[in-house]
Amino acid sequence: MAAVDPALPQFWFLLSRLGEAQTALPAALLAAWVLVRHPQARSLALWWMALLGAAIVLTTASKLAFIGWGIGSAELDFTGISGHAMFASAVYPLLLGTVVAARAPPAGRRIAVAAGFVLGVLVGVSRVVIGVHSVSEVVLGLLLGGLVSVLALALAHLPRVRIGPAIPIVVVLFVALMPAHAPASLTHSAVVRLSLKLSGHPTPYTRADMLRRRGVPGAV
Repeated sequence: MAAVDPALPQFWFLLSRLGEAQTALPAALLAAWVLVRHPQARSLALWWMALLGAAIVLTTASKLAFIGWGIGSAELDFTGISGHAMFASAVYPLLLGTVVAARAPPAGRRIAVAAGFVLGVLVGVSRVVIGVHSVSEVVLGLLLGGLVSVLALALAHLPRVRIGPAIPIVVVLFVALMPAHAPASLTHSAVVRLSLKLSGHPTPYTRADMLRRRGVPGAV
């Protein structure tokens, strides 16, 4: 992971945290729990969670492969799919379109879905800006997460469900407050520990190792 510039505006760090699993995943699970209770939304909720689960597995596998065995690409500066970008583009389009805008007319729900995709892209951009991911890692994360959202919507229609105001308010407050108040995420360190346990290597493989092995100028 690249060094983070502390002089960057706090906005980018807060925006980046919207893609953390501890923020996006609980929000998605709450939304799915609400949707699955409505017959007209059940199919969408089940497809959404199944596809999100597959995306989580693929993202984690790409990180394990690099950290444990050095499987990446120096040419693309790729060390694993960005989990933040994946979560943001897989969660926020459907979260906004189904729960937050549940009572909106069809056009309003479609606008909410589009806003979710825009938010996902902004989270991806923030990962590059703060220097923790390369463009290739973010693009793949956005594509994978976007595929989750698009496929879920293609396999099940965007429903209009009768949800009281409490759930949307809770979701919005949770997502808005988590970036500033949540403790530091432990998912990366957990993936590193698992990678070392599976590979049997004493130290994690790093981006600098990859670039140095390929003779990239400036690698340290």
